[in-house]
Amino acid sequence: MRKNLARAERHRVVVLALDGVIPFELGIPSRVFGRAHDADGNPLYDVQTCTADGRPVRSDADFSVSVDHGPELLAEADTVVIPASYELGPAYDDGHLPPNLEAALSFVRPGTRYVSICTGSYILAAAGLLDGLRATTHWRNAEHFQRTYPQVRVDPDVLFVDEGHILTSAGVAAGLDLCLHIVRRDHGSGVANQVARRCVVPPWRDGGQAQYIERPIPETTAESTAATRDWALDRLGESLTLSRMAAHSNMSVRTFTRRFGEEVGTTPNRWLITHRVDRARQLLETTDLSVDVIAREVGFGTAVSLRQHMGAVLGVPPSAYRRTFRVRALKTTAPA
Repeated sequence: MRKNLARAERHRVVVLALDGVIPFELGIPSRVFGRAHDADGNPLYDVQTCTADGRPVRSDADFSVSVDHGPELLAEADTVVIPASYELGPAYDDGHLPPNLEAALSFVRPGTRYVSICTGSYILAAAGLLDGLRATTHWRNAEHFQRTYPQVRVDPDVLFVDEGHILTSAGVAAGLDLCLHIVRRDHGSGVANQVARRCVVPPWRDGGQAQYIERPIPETTAESTAATRDWALDRLGESLTLSRMAAHSNMSVRTFTRRFGEEVGTTPNRWLITHRVDRARQLLETTDLSVDVIAREVGFGTAVSLRQHMGAVLGVPPSAYRRTFRVRALKTTAPA
């Protein structure tokens, strides 16, 4: 009885497997959410898989996937995850859902969180869930996705997009980044970092998928910004101007900015803001330092600046973030 009660209290994640599903992406939610535990070792999520009709689906590999549940399981979901598939049918071809998927998604309760991995975003867009919102997908599909769904604001450069109750990721491994982000959003950095260590992946990847887009191969003698990025991460509290970072790399500002974008997929300024906000989150969760002190520690200088950047990146001010995740961290993170 206690075991059933504990399971009922967990956040329920339901993965909808489609025909042509890619096995790697299908396994990501179970692997990431299934590794999230509280301090007593209790699972924080319950992950189950269903199909649109309860029957097995073909994968894009040489095997089929058999499941125990049909679409009625979606009615119990707190989060619905749709992994990538190579057989998206009319959702890819002309922008509408096939009848079986439309019927399956009708089981989903209002207020349920939706997540797509890679081309799973086509299903969310075809259902009208992404209208007027920012979203992403695999960079190779970005132009086609935008043509098919002009009402969606497609960002082809990022690893994932968080629009609150709807989240989309870029291709393949970006699904790992997005699921870790969700764990971090739900339970704080401590739990997300534990999951990342168990999965042997970085808890946070630099930049976006722009760095993976096919481009001419650079000369082997070309200089890298990697050493400067490591140097900057050790000095987040200092004034890290573009000219100072370029000087550390022995490059001109123009060359450094171009090289940085090629390697990381974003600008030096955006990269700095992301890492400063992430460091601020860790300090808000794990220390009693004041917001003013944390702002100086991470390089934002003032509490006003920290509030502005956290609001832009996370949608919440430092005080609200601390109230939420300081308590969760104490409850869910085991002692070191």
